[in-house]
Amino acid sequence: MNAPAVDPEAQSFGAPPPEALEAIQQRVLWLSTAMIHHANRVRPNPSGLKVGGHQASCASMVSIMTALWFEHLRPGDRVSVKPHASPVLHSINYLLGELDESYMTALREFGGLQSYPSRAKDPDPVDYSTGSVGIGATAPIWGAMARRYVNTIGGGAGTGRQYSLVGDAELDEGAVWEAILDPGIVDLGEVVWIVDLNRQSLDRVVPNIAARRLEKMFDAAGWQVITVKFGQLLDTLFARPGGAELRDRILDMPNPEYQRLLRCNADELRTRLPGTGNGSTEITELIAGIDDQTLTAAIRNLGGHDLAALSAAYRQIDDTRPTIIFAYTIKGYGLPIQGHPQNHSSLLSIDEYTQLASELGMDPHKPWQRFDDGTASGRVCTIVAERLRRDPIVTARPATIPSDFGRTPKSTATTQSALGRVLLDLTRAAPDAAKRVVTVSPDVSSTTNLAGWVNKVGVWSSAERHNWFADDAETILHWREKPTGQHMELGIAETNLVGLIGELGATWSRWGQPLLPIGVLYDPFVERALEPWSYGIYAGGQSILVGTPSGVTLAAEGGAHQSIKTPSIGLEQPGCVSYEPAFSIDVEWTLLACLSRLGRPGGSSAYLRLSTRPVDQTLAAVPSDPAARERRRRQVVAGGYPLVRHDDAKVTIAAMGAMMTEALAAAARLTHTGVPADVLCITSPGLLFQAIQARQGRGTGETWILDQLFPSDRATPLLTVLDGHPHTLAFLSGINRVRHTALGVSRFGQVGSLDDVYRYHGIDSDSIVRAALDLL
Repeated sequence: MNAPAVDPEAQSFGAPPPEALEAIQQRVLWLSTAMIHHANRVRPNPSGLKVGGHQASCASMVSIMTALWFEHLRPGDRVSVKPHASPVLHSINYLLGELDESYMTALREFGGLQSYPSRAKDPDPVDYSTGSVGIGATAPIWGAMARRYVNTIGGGAGTGRQYSLVGDAELDEGAVWEAILDPGIVDLGEVVWIVDLNRQSLDRVVPNIAARRLEKMFDAAGWQVITVKFGQLLDTLFARPGGAELRDRILDMPNPEYQRLLRCNADELRTRLPGTGNGSTEITELIAGIDDQTLTAAIRNLGGHDLAALSAAYRQIDDTRPTIIFAYTIKGYGLPIQGHPQNHSSLLSIDEYTQLASELGMDPHKPWQRFDDGTASGRVCTIVAERLRRDPIVTARPATIPSDFGRTPKSTATTQSALGRVLLDLTRAAPDAAKRVVTVSPDVSSTTNLAGWVNKVGVWSSAERHNWFADDAETILHWREKPTGQHMELGIAETNLVGLIGELGATWSRWGQPLLPIGVLYDPFVERALEPWSYGIYAGGQSILVGTPSGVTLAAEGGAHQSIKTPSIGLEQPGCVSYEPAFSIDVEWTLLACLSRLGRPGGSSAYLRLSTRPVDQTLAAVPSDPAARERRRRQVVAGGYPLVRHDDAKVTIAAMGAMMTEALAAAARLTHTGVPADVLCITSPGLLFQAIQARQGRGTGETWILDQLFPSDRATPLLTVLDGHPHTLAFLSGINRVRHTALGVSRFGQVGSLDDVYRYHGIDSDSIVRAALDLL
């Protein structure tokens, strides 16, 4: 990944006057504090429910963000802002003219500013949605990779840094280290993390934040490490006699002891600061010559609040590898609550708020003052606003996706193997659309039947790499890495995979270049990836997640690799359509329909649950008449289709996915015994549930599929069966209010043959027959 990602000609700008920048910093502190104050203490709150906000967490970020936005940020840069600093982001946007004053009183109000930055819901510029701790921090990594991919396949995404403004507690998140340790990340020189190192979590001062250990860990991962520890005032004191001892004392003291010093007046500092160890005498003599105001200011003079020190650190970024800047800060800096161990959710009292207004020269009754255009700070805001202005995004028209390739599978096949075949067929039937497809997997390409696709399109890399196994006759999967490749491989980390497909799925809205990302992983691990994938959907990333193989049908792998709850994802995940196809033709039709929903306003993500069970494809009974075939395709895409109908049916079996073989066998046995059984193939419980909601006036959407699957004049007792939790299909009985039995998997699995495992869970054909007879 050696393609240039940062324009060296746009690296620096003329530094604004220090006095103007300092005034802007104070105004950002005031505005962010006032927004939270208004939401909690001014705006009417009839319910009495806590509104919340994080004045202390905002205050610790003010200097970091002021120096970044008003001196170093460029229009091509993107910034992920830590969740609790959203009022700081809105305050900066307000000063730059990107936010109307009416929103300053609407923080955490319905229709107003969101609690945390949101690309989709906030009215002002937000580059990355954040809120899920650790996930928003890593998003710019995948954004950088997505931008490079767009530029290598056709360009148009421009260049720029990808900043993450990270709270130090976020470094506890496993998602952070999964991303940092991926071997492909070390070449992303445009990635810059700035850590707000305030040494506090929600409940306490963290006793061993281990900053030096963190620095070594990032260095070992190949990152450039920059530390902004002290401000200019402390550096000046360190240069005096006794300064070296003072520096060692501050560096060596425990975090809680340092935090306690922030709450001390000058007299207390003169007693506590020297300590009792080596150098205490020298420290006592040094601070004896400092006035009270300078002493109390010095103990708070950390680098993360020194605009000059921060600016110097930003200028050190070399753009040849990822960079992390550890900026030492004080939680609540500049507020009466600064440094208190329980200040995370603290709110200034009215008296404290009034006092702050007086200190900052603001009117508490008219808090939303911008700078006059004629002032130095006003001129800086005007210049920066013009510098950061971005051209409107013009989204390229999504490629046309065919709905049907026109072939009817006849042999025995699995739905998993159908995935690779559909992708290959797409390259022939719709090459323009196929060029937009990018697949991603966590080291499972061959075991999820993507080998043929990978051989066809190659593996993406910004520079071509030699394939040393190209002449090995026994090599089946050809790993050809090149800039035109369309498969991206990550390490075994599902969080990384869904983070990447989320950002690949957002390129249509970021740079006007729609992609069709498909992430493939083992279905048991979909739940591990669900939160970050949901985050990506919330942030506007449209992607397809394929879980395969799935369920207890993966019998030989045992309970550890048998998914149970994943079928209900489509019922519960907003912004997502889910399918569990039973036959290869169902995979084709549903996958093509899912691809057609990507990369566009109003589009949606999708989840496909596939199986490794070989199934006789003639059981699908695909109609040969073109009109009847199209009717079947529409039913498949809408949520299900009737597979067996009897005029005198006594019971209906609704099955899904791998269970169709057992359902059809059980129906044949029941019919043979004089109990005719209808069979329905359910492809999407989520879409059927939406149709029910629409029929009841609780949602929008078409309801015709319910009439074709469950006509009221054919209502019979209903038996549902799937390789997953039985509740997934249980709601279907409410359509015609019939008696119902739900079969499925609600226990951890067992290893064994398919017959043994199905029998153990009560989803074999014998169990289906017995359950149907019990219903009658």
